[in-house]
Amino acid sequence: MDSDNLIRMANRIGEFFEAMPDRTEAIEGIATHLKKFWDPRMRRQFLALLEQDGGGQLKEIVRAAAQQHRALLE
Repeated sequence: MDSDNLIRMANRIGEFFEAMPDRTEAIEGIATHLKKFWDPRMRRQFLALLEQDGGGQLKEIVRAAAQQHRALLE
């Protein structure tokens, strides 16, 4: 899948969960959503993008979700 598309989709998910008042719950929600609804190949590519450039184009909350819940996403 196109890397730009993955980043765009992840950021849109982040925007949804970012509105939640509990940040910890929001971060967990992002990771859970990615696990449930993204194909394993998409998650692997997403994590590889995060490693390559530190997730520079990702919203901060999406980066936090990926870093804190990496084991869930792998």
